[in-house]
Amino acid sequence: MRVATACYLLVLTVSVSEVRADETSLPTGLVYHPDFLLHNDRLVHPERPERLTAIMAGLKRSGLLADVVRIRARPAANKWLTRIHTPAYLRELKVATRKAPFQLDRDTWISADSLRVARLASGGVLRAAQAVATGKIRNAFAIVRPPGHHALPDRAMGFCLLNHVAIAARYIQEKHGLKRILIVDWDVHHGNGTQDVFYDDPSVLYFSTHQFPYYPGSGAAEERGNEEGLGTTVNVPLPSGSGDADILKAFQEKLIPAADAFRPNFVLISSGFDAHQDDDLADLRVSTEGYAALTRVVVAIAERHAGGRLVSVLEGGYDLDALAQASEAHLRVLMNQAD
Repeated sequence: MRVATACYLLVLTVSVSEVRADETSLPTGLVYHPDFLLHNDRLVHPERPERLTAIMAGLKRSGLLADVVRIRARPAANKWLTRIHTPAYLRELKVATRKAPFQLDRDTWISADSLRVARLASGGVLRAAQAVATGKIRNAFAIVRPPGHHALPDRAMGFCLLNHVAIAARYIQEKHGLKRILIVDWDVHHGNGTQDVFYDDPSVLYFSTHQFPYYPGSGAAEERGNEEGLGTTVNVPLPSGSGDADILKAFQEKLIPAADAFRPNFVLISSGFDAHQDDDLADLRVSTEGYAALTRVVVAIAERHAGGRLVSVLEGGYDLDALAQASEAHLRVLMNQAD
């Protein structure tokens, strides 16, 4: 069911003292690198290079690329990768590239360029986080592949090799001293890798909406964290067929109160667009306008608590037209540009 976006907008009061003085005049950054296309470029697979070419072509047609700050990715240093992933796992990935193309699990393949490309994607997200944390840009959208939120510390999973958002969270905490990180994951699949990393950690609030039951099988509402991290994992499982009204209700009734209690210093989005109503890989029914509304809610949280500091990282999205349209709508809100 498509419902007018305006019905779900929630006005949040922004404390002037919590927002960078020049935040409203800062530009939005965009991460992209042509080498992202080299991962599994000769395989027939849903997570294919055409995903990124479709997004970039759409953004070029829209004229938005003229008004963003382009952030060129560089490979992430091992010191940041090993904050999340074990050295043994990284060695396994390196060995797997020598056997390429090589199947890591039932869904995840690696090609000769894949590890380098995944490191480049993580590094691009870190460069975006650095630019936001140091006040050079207001926020950023990292158009990267392979995606990351299923990647566990010691193994690949669900198209994912390195968990870019988790790596960025640790980088922001340790490099820039911003200790409370909110991760909002609206991919149609639960981000089991991200949840696993931070399940015991009270410094990271992980919030996820996702189709349930569905791959990877995690993300029940009862999964709320462990020990000191109890309460800083918030899962809102949604049944098949849920649409704009359902997911926006979850954001208003679950995310906003949790974020207001947590008061994040920095916001990250695992921005999967595979919950789109035109995406056949799953069965949620979020519209392009719905994604714009979700973005407005998260931007308002970032403005309220984190001086606007936000980096969005592409995860899933497999219908090329829907992916391009939702990405454009998402970026327009980050840039504070009307259609």
